[in-house]
Amino acid sequence: MGNSLFHVNAVANCPHAGVISTIVTNPRVKVSAQPVATLNDIYLIAGCPFTLPNGKYQPCLKVKWVTVATRVRVNNQPVVLQTSTGLCLSAEEIPQGTANIIMTQPRVKGI
Repeated sequence: MGNSLFHVNAVANCPHAGVISTIVTNPRVKVSAQPVATLNDIYLIAGCPFTLPNGKYQPCLKVKWVTVATRVRVNNQPVVLQTSTGLCLSAEEIPQGTANIIMTQPRVKGI
């Protein structure tokens, strides 16, 4: 059985509780009236409080998805699933942990 599709207003956080928002490049395909998120969309993080032990403020700023759907695509781009793995990156492209997808729509599933 598949996993729920991630969409624009789904709830996701960085490991430090920063809020992940999605900017969808193709809003034509929707689930629960929300555009489906794909691998090539833009995922920005706001409000990450992460600071290094030396005191340098280094918040998570964006998400790079590593695992996505293998069989479901929108405009030939793999969709992001609730079980997808995304790396949260700093401005210097340093991985700072994985994204936590907390809530998606429950009706449409993909593999």
